[in-house]
Amino acid sequence: MAKEAKTIYTCTACGGINPKWLGKCPHCDAWNTLEEGVAESAASTRHRFSPLARASAVATLAEIDAGVVARSPTGQEELDRVLGGGIVPGGVVLIGGDPGIGKSTLLLQAVDSLSVQMKALYVTGEESAAQVALRSRRLGLGGTRVRVLAEIQLEKILAAIEAEAPDFCVIDSIQTLYSEQLTSAPGSVAQVRECAAQLTRTAKARGCAMVLVGHVTKDGTLAGPRVLEHIVDTVLYFEGDTHSSFRLVRAIKNRFGAVNEIGVFAMTERGLKGVANPSAIFLSTHGEPVPGSCVLVTLEGTRPLLVEIQALVDSGGPSPRRLSVGLDRDRLAMLLAVLHRHAGVACMDQDVFVNAVGGVRISEPAADLAVLLAIQSSLRAKPLPRGFFAFGEVGLAGEVRPAPRGQERLKEAAKLGFSVALVPRANAPKKAIEGLTIHAVERVEQAIDILRGL
Repeated sequence: MAKEAKTIYTCTACGGINPKWLGKCPHCDAWNTLEEGVAESAASTRHRFSPLARASAVATLAEIDAGVVARSPTGQEELDRVLGGGIVPGGVVLIGGDPGIGKSTLLLQAVDSLSVQMKALYVTGEESAAQVALRSRRLGLGGTRVRVLAEIQLEKILAAIEAEAPDFCVIDSIQTLYSEQLTSAPGSVAQVRECAAQLTRTAKARGCAMVLVGHVTKDGTLAGPRVLEHIVDTVLYFEGDTHSSFRLVRAIKNRFGAVNEIGVFAMTERGLKGVANPSAIFLSTHGEPVPGSCVLVTLEGTRPLLVEIQALVDSGGPSPRRLSVGLDRDRLAMLLAVLHRHAGVACMDQDVFVNAVGGVRISEPAADLAVLLAIQSSLRAKPLPRGFFAFGEVGLAGEVRPAPRGQERLKEAAKLGFSVALVPRANAPKKAIEGLTIHAVERVEQAIDILRGL
């Protein structure tokens, strides 16, 4: 009788292996992440743990030649901004996003542009070559020098890379590939991990820049084990509502550039186009100032962005709601407590809704002051003056802390025509900025008093 295959359970978060199913992974303490699969034989897994790069002789840091990394622009300025200036030879980029968000469209545009200056290969596992060609014609791309391969078997893809010797390669997507060395199905943890490791090893050895397209789970994270994010050089997330024409590409990890950098794109009939002035997306166009609206100058990577924060305060009853979109809900509850304790503004019987316009997600604490002013404006039904903006972190003691790179924020707002600013005192410029009236405060109660006098 044939020997029955042994069943194992693999964690989709960390890749840990367990002999039986558990509610919580014992390796990373994640809940409901174990998936059933078939254990691989020792012969098939022996090569998996080989190093990603060739070993080199031991040397001191001072002796190692570390020149400037050469970069090749992709032809998409916003994508180059997120990547840190362009693609790097041997660099591996992982890009993820919801289905239909525009990943394949953007990469096809980048491949077509790069094919003019280097050999480019587009490997598709989700579509046929005819479908890729149809999209290329729809986008108005020439595609005369773009090589296309429709294949999902890893060994054949590696053989094609060896034969074609491309300088830039796109794998769309990593979840569709499978290796003959493993018996598990495509998309499983073992297959994703093995295929990504083999492709990364090939990219490093040949000096080929490679982009891996990854699927995302229902909660928005990249599908597959987290080791997939660890072995690549850059991790990009495609964000945005499929019902909106605007898309954001955010760098979560980048060994060759700044993290938390974003690129802003607009989806058109001719593909994705970079947005030169992204602040216009996140600002609503009101004919007259309205209550509950305050403009924030936030920092995304190296780029100052103006985002409108909207607040709605309404009678809530015995169980008032606190809801935020694009901002941390727990921080909203903390800010309401600070507003009550130090400024005497009570919202305990009111529903409070806060929203960042344009679908942008704001994680930096410099948004605190703008959120409080928007809440105060909505509660008193009094709009802020035209051309008003604010930024600053608020502490539990009621102090207003400075925000990093405050001078750049002020100059960006002044450049876009804003005229009144409420900022932390530590961010007040030593020299006056033309056309900008600055109110510097140290505490929350001072900010509320200035707001009432405007």
